[in-house]
Amino acid sequence: MSVSPPPAATAAIPRDRTAPPPTAGVLLVVGFVLVSLNTRVSFGQIGPLAPVAGFSPAIVSLLGLLPPLCMGAFAPLAAVIRRLLGEERGLWWASVVLVAGAVLRMLGLPGLLAGTVVVSAATAVVNVLIPVLVRKRFPRERVGTMMGVYALAMGAGSALVAAVVAPVAQATGNWQAAIGLAVIPAVLAAAGMTPQLPHRPPLAVAETSYSGTEPTGRPHVARTALAWSLTAFFGIQTLAFYTTLAWLPSVLVQAGLSRGAAGAGQALLICGVAAGGFIAPVLAARRADQRPHILATILVCAIGFTGLLLAPAGTSMVWVVILGIGLGSGQALPGVLYSHRGHDHDHVAALSTMAQTCGFLLAATGPVLAAALHTATGTWTAPLTGLTAALLVCAATSLRAGHDPT
Repeated sequence: MSVSPPPAATAAIPRDRTAPPPTAGVLLVVGFVLVSLNTRVSFGQIGPLAPVAGFSPAIVSLLGLLPPLCMGAFAPLAAVIRRLLGEERGLWWASVVLVAGAVLRMLGLPGLLAGTVVVSAATAVVNVLIPVLVRKRFPRERVGTMMGVYALAMGAGSALVAAVVAPVAQATGNWQAAIGLAVIPAVLAAAGMTPQLPHRPPLAVAETSYSGTEPTGRPHVARTALAWSLTAFFGIQTLAFYTTLAWLPSVLVQAGLSRGAAGAGQALLICGVAAGGFIAPVLAARRADQRPHILATILVCAIGFTGLLLAPAGTSMVWVVILGIGLGSGQALPGVLYSHRGHDHDHVAALSTMAQTCGFLLAATGPVLAAALHTATGTWTAPLTGLTAALLVCAATSLRAGHDPT
């Protein structure tokens, strides 16, 4: 079935009639990549840094809880920012706030906690606006490629920082210097989006049936099976992602690896995330039916968790890479699903907002529940088993998100 928007929706999509200069496309891609590069840098620092900095399990749990919790809580703010500023200016201001949050995280433990809230709030806005920007500014046939670029850059930035954060902390003797590495990509993101500031929100953008009123007779997005299926897929995949991000180094240390090897495992995981995040949307965007891609993503994640659960320490890095590919696919594929299932820009924004609001709030429980299970049992067997079981629920609830029923 065709995924092109119906004629009425197409006509409602505002177009920029001004002919862009020859460099406009290059600047847009550069800004897009720099914003993408910065999106998960701060969240990938804590896992490899925790053993070196001596953070308590309670602090690690809290720092694992705050990003998804805040991104869920602040995701609805993106709709207001989009309406007032447009996608381009909204992303620029979010990048500026990311700089402030990255600096604040360097100011001791209270600053680390407060700065994580600020960074998470800004990232929530970026998460919602990116799929809308891609649908709006890039040709339909390039949606998969650009969402893949988004995920690849996101993973590459996180992997680089995760690989160097522990050595920097050891070399300087304090973890604040290592945390400060996140300021660099944040500044680059703000600079990269600066050329997009002339873009203003089109006058035609207004409240639609997807934001609460129903002038077109369409149901509110929260009353559709599509939106809840998207939310289930995104929420469970994100729960698995943030739980793994928070606790993988500890899992590997308990399996017998050194702290340095565990940090390298975290970087390897994020490399897998980058690879899976690029491949999945590129492949999925070529088809009208993404159900096979949803099931493949879930299966790869399940294989990774099962390998970590059953395999000896000597092969753990193989399962880390497999798990990273699956988790990366699960983080990037929703962007394609929003774009393909959405009828117009407002519908894409509404699907993205709902899935991320509810999905991140669900994901926030993952690191805390994993820590509680580990404390109660003394091993990581129960948390890994629980994550694998959650993937079975994901398979049962997510298929509607992958196709348009005839």
